[in-house]
Amino acid sequence: MKKSWIIIAVIVILIVIAYSWFKGTYNDMVTRQEAVKAQWSQVENVYQRRADLIPNLVNTVKGYATHEKETLEGVIEARSKATAVNIDAGKLSPQALQNFQQAQDGLSSALSRLMVVVERYPDLKANQNFMELQAQLEGTENRIATERRRFNQMTQAYNTYIKTFPKNILANMSGFGEMPYFKAVKGAEKAPVVKF
Repeated sequence: MKKSWIIIAVIVILIVIAYSWFKGTYNDMVTRQEAVKAQWSQVENVYQRRADLIPNLVNTVKGYATHEKETLEGVIEARSKATAVNIDAGKLSPQALQNFQQAQDGLSSALSRLMVVVERYPDLKANQNFMELQAQLEGTENRIATERRRFNQMTQAYNTYIKTFPKNILANMSGFGEMPYFKAVKGAEKAPVVKF
């Protein structure tokens, strides 16, 4: 009789341990996945900040460089395309991130062309509003780089967690898939050529 109680007690203890492990691991996966999604929202937040600064920058330049209409319209069009590409944090995929990055790269390229135009107008470069907007834009670009790096760090931590054994078994059973990294588009390693 004592032997059967010991066997039952051991089985109950093993069930409790297994349940605790499954529960803790599953909840940790959910927490890590939500952290990746929250960090992606922060990446979008700083890109939105950049998009919000652009109309003010364009309007400031417009007052000085009225015959640069094509460049100014290009910036506005690129901003419109960049803000039209939105990604649901719950549906991150490599293709969605690539589309998002291409739209943002188009905006970056248009901003670079705008800065080349600005070089032709010394009065504009000395304008206090323009200098403040340019400083805010530079700060925003730094924030973008920082938030993308944090996103990739969170993604790496999550992906590593769900791929390690035995967590990978529970991840596969529960539908926790790998999250994509934020990558630079092809050709980003080459410095742009600026001609005056």
